[in-house]
Amino acid sequence: MRRILVTGSGNPSAAINLVRKRPLAEQKVTLTGAAGSWDNYRSELDASSPLNDSGTVRGRVVASYRDANSFVDDVEEDHGLFYAVTEADLTDDTTLTVGFSHQKDKTNYFWGAMPTALDGHHMDFSRSYNPGTDWENKDQEINTVFAEVRQRLANDWALQVNANYSEQDAVFTGSYQSRWAGLQAPLSRTVYQSKHQENQAGVDGFLSGPFQAFGRTHELVVGASKRIYDMDTRNYSPYDTNWPLNGGKPNFVHTDNTREVTTQEGVYLTTRLSLADPLKLILGGRLDWYDYDNKESATADYKVTRNVTRYAGLIYDLDEHHSVYVSYSDIFNPQSYKDASGSPIKPIEGKNYEVGVKGEYFDGALNASIALFRIDQENRAVAQTDLSGCSDPTNCYVASGEVRSQGIDMELQGALTPNWQVGAGYTYARVHTLKDAAKPANENQRFDTDTPEHMFKLSTTYRLQGPLEKARIGGNVTWQSRIYNDFTVADGSEYRLVQGSYAITNLMAGYQVNQNLDLQLNANNVFDRKYYSAVAGSVDYAGDTWGTPRNLMLTAKYSF
Repeated sequence: MRRILVTGSGNPSAAINLVRKRPLAEQKVTLTGAAGSWDNYRSELDASSPLNDSGTVRGRVVASYRDANSFVDDVEEDHGLFYAVTEADLTDDTTLTVGFSHQKDKTNYFWGAMPTALDGHHMDFSRSYNPGTDWENKDQEINTVFAEVRQRLANDWALQVNANYSEQDAVFTGSYQSRWAGLQAPLSRTVYQSKHQENQAGVDGFLSGPFQAFGRTHELVVGASKRIYDMDTRNYSPYDTNWPLNGGKPNFVHTDNTREVTTQEGVYLTTRLSLADPLKLILGGRLDWYDYDNKESATADYKVTRNVTRYAGLIYDLDEHHSVYVSYSDIFNPQSYKDASGSPIKPIEGKNYEVGVKGEYFDGALNASIALFRIDQENRAVAQTDLSGCSDPTNCYVASGEVRSQGIDMELQGALTPNWQVGAGYTYARVHTLKDAAKPANENQRFDTDTPEHMFKLSTTYRLQGPLEKARIGGNVTWQSRIYNDFTVADGSEYRLVQGSYAITNLMAGYQVNQNLDLQLNANNVFDRKYYSAVAGSVDYAGDTWGTPRNLMLTAKYSF
């Protein structure tokens, strides 16, 4: 059963379902090393083993480190991760899992976007051009502890409780090129610094299992969850929108602190009812309480009490390979985005409709689907184009009016033969503004124009036969339609900055040397397509971002 439909706030986009690595029943150690373009190096140790003779206690440790430069001049980054987890069968029916992770990231590249010309055109800097400074940095450290208890009950019922707590310390010192002093003024920098300490705690418990009614077997999930997010921000001066372009690092001085506490709790229920052998009905709902408390400004507080989100879906099996479905769900999605004053943008609310067909072939080895969808949302956060009045230029947004996204999604994924894996997908999504009281001119206009309307992907992997049976080859192609932004340029006229449609091709070749050692070479953007992954939305500040050029990565994996 898709419990994820109602465990969290309703959100029509793909939910991130974090699946942590679990200890294995058998002993296994995997060493991975990788080296690639621009001094990109990565190493990883992944070791799992039973910790007692009976195997009722198991452990796993993962440690990885990445040290890399970039196609952009003078950019360096380091990423380290340590993860340890222990799983114990306390009884035949009770399993306890506890774990810890430590993550540390450091990079000297903050904004990464380039300005446009005063007339709106791309300035065509080289892809290696670094618009930043040598004093910028983004450093963060995250520590997380987690626990899970799974209790198997009678009649195939089960109880599960998950809990986690994390602490994050982050420092952001950065700048971006801007023209907030006026379009005729020399190019300058906006500079700022902030430090954040974030604590998050969450718990989720649910009971699931089958039940009998009207001579048929159905499924039920009922649960509750709570999450507390506590962030303390240390603000620094100057936050200057007209710092000289080559003025060096400012002398940042701590000014004040801002503390924000967000609490979200809810109860949920979902059931899968078997109406007939080919017909299933899924019903679900969640009741939420949401509270945002700004400890320094009571006027910025925001609260939602007893918000109800509903879900309903109907599935009909046409035959042993095909099924059709229709679904409806409410949307309630709290946001971390802030407006210019630092107050939170209201949660996204709306409705999601979907109808589709799914197919399963070759005993489930190959799956296909096609779906039509419509999503109506209010309060989607839109980045401010004028950051000069923002209390935090890294998090400055405005709520949109009512936005509709509708289109079609098609996907094929799986194995055509035991040696040949394929994947293909196409998505068309037309997103436009239905209502916008603040900006009526936006109504019936395309929304989020820097997101492509059309996206296509194709991938394949083939393991060779005969004398080359240890070798495999593959690749993928992704294509997207144009993106653009409309804005006012220096002479007061309107200009449309466009990145046309483009395709990126990646290739792969691998070789299984023996049962322990595997080698793989990846070549990305093999035709070295030159493109912007993002385009500027204003001539006031930098916004053009180059896509990654052609690059190689060789990976060796040794398991024993």
